[in-house]
Amino acid sequence: MIKRTLTSFILLFISVASVAQNSQKAKALLDEVYAKVTSYDNIQIEFKYALENTEANTKSETQGKASLDGDKYLVELFGSKQLFDGKLVYTIVPDNEEVTIESPSEGENTVTPSKMLTFYREGHTYTWDILQNVQGRKIQFVKLTPIDTNTQIKSILLGIDAETKHIYKLIETGDNSTKTTITVNSFKTNQPLSKSLFTFDEAKYKNDGYYIIRN
Repeated sequence: MIKRTLTSFILLFISVASVAQNSQKAKALLDEVYAKVTSYDNIQIEFKYALENTEANTKSETQGKASLDGDKYLVELFGSKQLFDGKLVYTIVPDNEEVTIESPSEGENTVTPSKMLTFYREGHTYTWDILQNVQGRKIQFVKLTPIDTNTQIKSILLGIDAETKHIYKLIETGDNSTKTTITVNSFKTNQPLSKSLFTFDEAKYKNDGYYIIRN
């Protein structure tokens, strides 16, 4: 009985040590990604956005693009635009001719555009995952599990290009059987951005007949 208990304890210790080592490897890689991303003046990406719900048997895909400069961002997706100028979020929907202006949500769990490349820095545990060969590129995946048990996010898989240390893919799995996948098709840095890119021109949209909603 004692021998069996000691054997179980040793196996458990080896398992815990292995998990800790994997966690350290994962964190070290994410630290490299963070250092690389934050070294750029700005980033422009083009991506594929896919949403799948197995319970509802639904799946949709679309293309999008984003410009990121510090916390500021401009995202174009589903024919709409979302702009954050560092203070307020502007959601522009041409189909409805509406603009919604609101403060950024506090304690937001989902991965927002401004956090897409740096969100993993806190609030998660890390696990070293699979290595995939994608058209000659080595993509190392790291699994992130939220520490907050009340979040609707079950896990996030972050695929990182082993050579460039750029994020290639993000797979977010929710508790409601919804899977969101963002695949980066183009990653450009330090581009000559217009000074007005992250500025909302309210007068322009009013003149174009848009209804302005302030929350």
